[in-house]
Amino acid sequence: MADHGADEPSSRTGSPDGKSQVSEDRWLLHQRLAIRELIDTEASYVHMLQLCASDIRSRLHQLSQGDLDVLFSNTDDIIKVNSRLLQDLQETDSREEEQVQLIGNLFLEFQEELERVYKVYCANYDKALLLVESYRREPELQQEIRGIIEAVVPQAGPSGLSFLLVIPLQRITKYSLLLQKILENTLPDASAYPVLQRATSALQDVNININEYKRRKELASKYNKVEQLTLRERLARINAHTLSKKTTRLSQLLKQEAGLVPRTEDKEFDDLEERFHWVSLCVTELKNNVATYLDNLEAFLRFRPQEYDLDIPEGPAGQYRSLARDLQLRAFPEFKQRLEGLVWRPLCSLAKALDGPQNLIKKRLDKLLDFERLEEKLLEAGSVTSEEEEARHTYQALNSLLVAELPQFNKLVGQWLGQILCTFVALQRDLAKQVLQRAENSLAQLPHHQLSEPAFRKLVEDVLGQTSHQLCSFQENFEKVLPPLAIQPLLPGAERQVQALLSRYGPGKLYQVTGNTSGPRTLDLTLPRGQIVALLQNKDTKGNSSRWLVDTGGQRGYVPAGKLELYHVIPSEEKLREQAQPHEDFRHLTPEPTLAPIPSVPTRTQVVAAYPFVARSSHEVSLQAGQPVTVLEAQDKEGNPEWSLVEADGQQGYVPSSFLAGALSPAPWGWNLPS
Repeated sequence: MADHGADEPSSRTGSPDGKSQVSEDRWLLHQRLAIRELIDTEASYVHMLQLCASDIRSRLHQLSQGDLDVLFSNTDDIIKVNSRLLQDLQETDSREEEQVQLIGNLFLEFQEELERVYKVYCANYDKALLLVESYRREPELQQEIRGIIEAVVPQAGPSGLSFLLVIPLQRITKYSLLLQKILENTLPDASAYPVLQRATSALQDVNININEYKRRKELASKYNKVEQLTLRERLARINAHTLSKKTTRLSQLLKQEAGLVPRTEDKEFDDLEERFHWVSLCVTELKNNVATYLDNLEAFLRFRPQEYDLDIPEGPAGQYRSLARDLQLRAFPEFKQRLEGLVWRPLCSLAKALDGPQNLIKKRLDKLLDFERLEEKLLEAGSVTSEEEEARHTYQALNSLLVAELPQFNKLVGQWLGQILCTFVALQRDLAKQVLQRAENSLAQLPHHQLSEPAFRKLVEDVLGQTSHQLCSFQENFEKVLPPLAIQPLLPGAERQVQALLSRYGPGKLYQVTGNTSGPRTLDLTLPRGQIVALLQNKDTKGNSSRWLVDTGGQRGYVPAGKLELYHVIPSEEKLREQAQPHEDFRHLTPEPTLAPIPSVPTRTQVVAAYPFVARSSHEVSLQAGQPVTVLEAQDKEGNPEWSLVEADGQQGYVPSSFLAGALSPAPWGWNLPS
């Protein structure tokens, strides 16, 4: 009994080693429970995600694919990452002694992947909630959705979609808490403690980064909107606060330009912005070129020479007509349709995608000016208001967002642009292949189809040379019988403009527009026939000699070179009379006859029409250039000398006096009436 009583306290209180062992066992038990909670809840979570992605999403036939993409966002990516995480967690069960350290290393390994997939889901969460809210305004649709969800996930209850959508947000925030619980039940001197501590801190950083990313996305969404506002709507938005902000920014910008305050240098962003503008320029240029290509293709499709009967005997010409008709009806329209669908529309979408980043870059400049001003105030006063602090954070968030995402955006735009160009080349190659296939039968019937390529090239060169010689001969013969070019009449009131251009540029630079022009480009001029212009440069900025830069006396721009003709300045009547007097040196006489307008023509005078004129009423008479005309009265009934009563081909009527000229004289210095 004594011995028994002596041993009882020892068994009740236990030795120091016994107490330590009990404490370690208790810690180990709680640690095992925390680990089991982590793994079991992860298994339940992954199972719930799989139900959402497979059973529920596949049954929501009432919703469009666009709505489903918003609601479930990147759930598939989350399932892939968490399924691998769950598998690795379950494998640690077989290694209990080092399980805690393995779990810590596992979460450190999955840190970046978890942040990558969950920040996308969290950034899209608010948009999904707005969509769910819109369904509540349709009771029937809301009831159908709730019934589908409750059939698969009964615990969802009346919350329905809201219950499912919030699960990933709750899970990513709970990881750090679960790891913290395991850490609290791990001895500080254990070898796994530092690793688990780093893993807990890493998951806390993941949550912070996700919140910051979500904030940046909301900021970008706010400033990313492209609003088409009228001038009245823009003026309506101006208030005292807006004026104050814009005035302060302008003041800050002027101080920087004057060198009074330093400008913030950000080499990383400046390089990204330059790259973005270069990519944007490439997209814009390609879009303009493809638009021009489509316009030319449309014009080509409207031109159908094979449909005209040119009285050409059958043979190669008939084969060409048959082939051209086939291509015009099938190959070319199909090519145009594919070009619009595979090149033009994606290119327009790409150009539209540039608007958002352009707005953000522009807004960043405004926020940078605010930030620089507040930094100066912070240095001087030592503090700023809460509103000003928010403005500082806004710039920092916007700048961080652009620096983080502009490289990816520039890369994607470059890839997209390259793919569009490759598609364009592939379409051209397919068209060429299709044309060759369709022309194969016709080519086999041509006399030179068996010639080798060098021999065929030689044949083409010979035929082209012979044809060119024939064309030159025809041109020479045509110029011999071609009547002299009639000078276009000046537009009413254009004399002063011509004199101004003449005094400024000289006669050698004056040209006359031979036909109405209407340019499709920004700097192209729209001019009427007969307009006098001065030549500034015989090519455009790209070296294109078919577009000339001209000055109209009030506006400068480009005109097709083919619609310009050198303007011969006509001497006045007084100069002609002086030239008609005997002169000591006849070498100074004008070598070519000149049309001299007759401002006042004597009555019953035989003259010719210098320019064509179309009658606009029964009181006027139409004339052709060079047509003989008899002047009956050198003025109208009111005595106005600008109009003359004439007779031409038996018809009488009024014509402009400036459209009349005397007959051609054998003398080389002008026009005189025949004797």
